Order: sequence, then structure tokens, then C-alpha cells
Amino acid sequence: MSDDHAAHAIGAYGGRLASLNPTPTLDKLASEGVMLTNAYCTNSICTPSRATLLTGQYSHVNGVTTLRGQIEGERQYLAKSLKAAGYETAMIGKWHLSVEPSAFDYYSVLAGQGQYFNPFFRVRGPKPWPKNERRPLAYNSKHSSDVITDLSLDWLKKRKAKDKPFFLMHHFKAPHDNFENAERYDWMYRDVQIPEPSSLRIRGNHGPAGRDTYGTSVGPRNVRRNMGHHMFVDKNLPADEYTGESYQRYLKKFLRCVRGVDDNIARLVAHLESTGELENTIIVYTADQGFMLGEHDYIDKRWMYEESLKVPFIVRYPKTMKRSSKLDSMINNVDFAPTLIELAGAERPDVMQGRSFASQLEGAAAPDDWPTATYYRYWMHMAHHDNPAHLGVRTKTHKLIFFYGLPLDAAGAVQTPTEPYWELYNLAKDPHEMNNVIGDPAYSNILLELKAQLRGLRAQVGDTDQKYPQINEWLAG
Repeated sequence: MSDDHAAHAIGAYGGRLASLNPTPTLDKLASEGVMLTNAYCTNSICTPSRATLLTGQYSHVNGVTTLRGQIEGERQYLAKSLKAAGYETAMIGKWHLSVEPSAFDYYSVLAGQGQYFNPFFRVRGPKPWPKNERRPLAYNSKHSSDVITDLSLDWLKKRKAKDKPFFLMHHFKAPHDNFENAERYDWMYRDVQIPEPSSLRIRGNHGPAGRDTYGTSVGPRNVRRNMGHHMFVDKNLPADEYTGESYQRYLKKFLRCVRGVDDNIARLVAHLESTGELENTIIVYTADQGFMLGEHDYIDKRWMYEESLKVPFIVRYPKTMKRSSKLDSMINNVDFAPTLIELAGAERPDVMQGRSFASQLEGAAAPDDWPTATYYRYWMHMAHHDNPAHLGVRTKTHKLIFFYGLPLDAAGAVQTPTEPYWELYNLAKDPHEMNNVIGDPAYSNILLELKAQLRGLRAQVGDTDQKYPQINEWLAG
């Protein structure tokens, strides 16, 4: 798993960046396996997404709604299930869940967010967490993507229980901001003009009217924080030039980090091939969430907009999965853990809310009662990147978002409320979300249907907001 690797920055997904060949290794895995085209996160921010992956639960159930949450060992259900089924388990790389990954047989994890260069790791050992062994010196001047892969390869080669199958969670820090690539990529894309999204400079009828200060930006729109600040763009440039220069620097740094991820995945695949284990190993690639790469002049994630909501998910296992196949069922990351558990022949804990789509990966049709919509909620109101708290429903054809704009009791949220508002997009006609049709009378019936579907999904997953009746009153209106 990588951090913030948007699906549209993977060549196989065919976005505007595909012509740059950003991910040859991942593209090859997709050509040899199954690629999900409708996979989404339930809360587009690092720590909550990782908690969902481990627990198979929505944020309001596992309690990790913001960056300050944690999942104790007894609730690290994915690792516990695989271990109970006879797997030797390891967690290597970015963890970002505060407490010890104690359910794993072995771990070597970055402390907090971790450093891109000269990273140090907390390693399972005799000392109590978080005072476990820290290893900074051996990695002087080495990039975290290279080091994390070195550690995984070392564990694969030296693991103690060679008579057992293995379950390895290999998590990159990259391409999270602030972007630092390995030096060997410094000149990649030097003479290339990265294609811009059409919505970078022309936002159309996107979002709420008159709310241009919401969301940090590529260009100077958000004066408090924008990518030009991060990329040291000359603040005296005209706005149009400032935006263009900021975007080019942003994308080049991001894509250089992505190539480091891709090349290190190639190292893992090469090891499996050299040991004869490749065809007997299920390889899954995903990210904790998507990322805004200039669409609507946004940076970062958090939004329920497509580029932030959608996650990549690629699986390779030629024994049971058809090559170059695509799965378009509506799936979200609460389903990932139950699926991995079924693929491993383990037993799914009853506490998991997600459902396995393993049979669909192997070519079976989706069950008649498979969800036709996905539920999303972002809790960390106006923190860091000026995104109001919101929730919503996405179907294959439409998206309804309610920005309720309240901090509630979410740790780290800004305590000042913002004015509530709605957005509605017809994704069949407007896949890039350029035209908010919430006020269009032609969509009045669809709006009523989506509001009812949203209320039904909230009841189904147990996100009832009983402590906050005002939200339910708004949703009923």
C-alpha cells in the first residue's frame, strides 16, 4: 500500500497522466490480474483509512475518525485472522496508528508520519512500545521507499517460519507530501510539460457558489496555504503563471515519488520470481486514499470528490484470476479486510462490517444484494486543508454530498462551524464534477431518492448521529 497514490496517477487507469508511463510495474500487474474500477475509501485521510483496512469497520465504529485515532492489538483484526489461520505475519513501513502493531509476528514501522530520508523504525523487540529499537544509522542518505523495500526483502529471506505461508503488509510513505524523491529521479520529467486538468483554471459550476476559500489550492486562490508556498514559487508572478509553475513543480515531485514506489514494487516481484514463489503469492496493491492533483484547483485529499474518494486496487493471482480483467462493482475499503481474509482461507470476524468480493475477483457475478452505492464521511472539519466536515452517497451515476460544517467531537477539528450546503453531481453526464445541479428543478426527484438512500445507508452502517439531532434534521429536509 502507498500513501495518497491517486488511481488516476497509475497508467493502467488511463487518466491524463497515463501517457507519461508513470507506473510500468503496476501496469504490468494489472495486465496480469484484476483491476477494480469502482473502489472507494470511506474517509479520505491516512489514519482512519488504515484503521478501516485493519478492522473492516467504518470510522464511527472503530473510533478512528481523525488523525489522532489508534487501533490496539486486540482490534487489529486482519492480522489476527491471518495469524490464526497459520500465516506468519509482518507489518513493514508506514503504520501511523500510534500504538504498537502487536498483532503481527514482526514489525518494523516508521515512527508517526516518518521521514523520507534517513528514516528510523520501531522494531519488534524486547523493549516496550514505543521504546523499541530505533534504527536510523544504517540508512544514511537512503530514501524511505528503498529502505522499506530492503526491510521487506530481508524479512522474506530470513523469516523464521519457512514452513508457514506469509502475510506481509508492505506500506510505503510515498507519495505523501511534502514530496521528496530519491536522488536518482531528480531529472525525471525535467523537459516534460505535465498535462493539466481542464478544471485547474476553469472551475465551472463546481462546489458552492462564492466559497472559493474552501480547500487548499495549486494556485494563489487560497492565500493561507497553496502549493506554490510548498514549491517556493515566486509570489510576485501573475496569478496564471503562478498556477502553472506551481502545478508543474507539484506534479513532477509527486510523480517522481510514484516512480520510486513502482520501481521498488518491481524489486519485490523480482524476489518472488527468483524464489519460485511468484505464482503462489497473491499480490494486492492499493492506497489509503486518492489525491487531488490540481482538479478544481485542489491539493491534498479529504474531499468526497472523485480523485480523492477513489482508490486504486489491483490484484494478481493467475491461478484463479483472469488476466487483464476489470471489476466494476461498487466496493469500498471496509470490504478490503474481509476479502483478503477469504483469499487466505481464514475466518472473517463477525465484528467486520465489510463484505468479501473474493469470488468476484475470480470471475463470479456480484450477488443480487451487493451494494449499489457507497457511503462516505470526513470528520476533521477545516483542519489543515480547509475542508468542511461532510458526508454523502455515491452511486454509479450520481453523487450527493452534504457539507454539514460542524466540528462535533472530532479530535483535531477546527471548532468554528461553517454554513451547511449540498452538492449534487450527475456523474454519467459530468464525470469530472464541473456542474453542481443541486438547484436544478430537473433533478428534484433524483435528489429526493438520493437523500433517502443516504439516510438508509447511514442507518445500515450505524452512523446515526444520535448525539447530534441537527444533522438528522438537515438530512430529512
